[in-house]
Amino acid sequence: MNPQAKLIFALSLVMGTTITISSNHWITAWAGLEINTLAILPLIAKSHHPRAIEAATKYFLTQSAASALVLFSSMTNAWHTGQWDITQLTHPVSCLILTSAISIKLGLVPFHFWFPEVLQGSPLTTGLLLSTVMKFPPITLLYMTAPSLNPTLLTSMAILSVALGGWMGLNQTQIRKVLAFSSISHLGWMAAIIHYDPKLTLLNFYLYSLMTAAVFLALNSTKTLKLSVLMTTWAKTPSLSAMLLLTLLSLAGLPPLTGFLPKWLIIQELTKQDMAPVAITISLLSLLSLFFYLRLAYCATITLPPHTTNHMKQWHTNKPVHLSVAILTVSATMLLPMSPMLSSIV
Repeated sequence: MNPQAKLIFALSLVMGTTITISSNHWITAWAGLEINTLAILPLIAKSHHPRAIEAATKYFLTQSAASALVLFSSMTNAWHTGQWDITQLTHPVSCLILTSAISIKLGLVPFHFWFPEVLQGSPLTTGLLLSTVMKFPPITLLYMTAPSLNPTLLTSMAILSVALGGWMGLNQTQIRKVLAFSSISHLGWMAAIIHYDPKLTLLNFYLYSLMTAAVFLALNSTKTLKLSVLMTTWAKTPSLSAMLLLTLLSLAGLPPLTGFLPKWLIIQELTKQDMAPVAITISLLSLLSLFFYLRLAYCATITLPPHTTNHMKQWHTNKPVHLSVAILTVSATMLLPMSPMLSSIV
């Protein structure tokens, strides 16, 4: 792709995200979401492969439907209350429609079907944008409207997201699909707590974005898309594979790594809100996700593949690890001791 075109799309992504997260009016928030959608479409379809074109088409259709629902929800609320302010969403029908719209935007269960397919058809760098940057504007809308939304509905969707995110990822061999189901599972944790402590949702999202960026960039460095290729990367970049192991375990939420921090705080807050059964349920369901993270970690650090693959064994190369990968990996594994400071910042 032309560098100038890439620059325009990147600036449009930044502008669309900024417009949405800084707006108080529903129309400007909607416009920001539309700019974001139009900017990411060429990045999904840039390889011109049929799978990429299919992914871009699916993404366009689902996001258009979600944007139309956002607009419909805000218009219904304005019709009944005369308010266009995002924080003044009070009409129950508008709240229900908005919950559906944001769920489609994020890929929460039961509106999750588009996300693994779109991620599978996208390049790794675009997949990173879809998993992190593109989810930030909907999360901010959810943050601003959280007090008005139905907590029972959000909790139900959260439990289903954690369950299906873990269950559907078990049998996958394509790494991008595994990371898509991982994202759905993490969004479940965020949806569970958004009504009770919205700031904790933002902290969870920031740390999730950090860990996911580290994983995607590490995989992009080794050009790894499948488990069978991941098994051969140790011979080429052992240090990067070891860093990937730690980042994956952090993404799984194992102590003493960074990923344990948001899960710990969410379980603590849910228990304070007399929702211990929900906390226990999502904690047990996240064990499903732990299985496929461990499988990825095992494949990343294996030295001799247990079966013959169709890939040539790679020569050991002294290719330096990119600085951004190193910084992100350190952040994705070693922030747990700083948890009091992180909690106070957010």
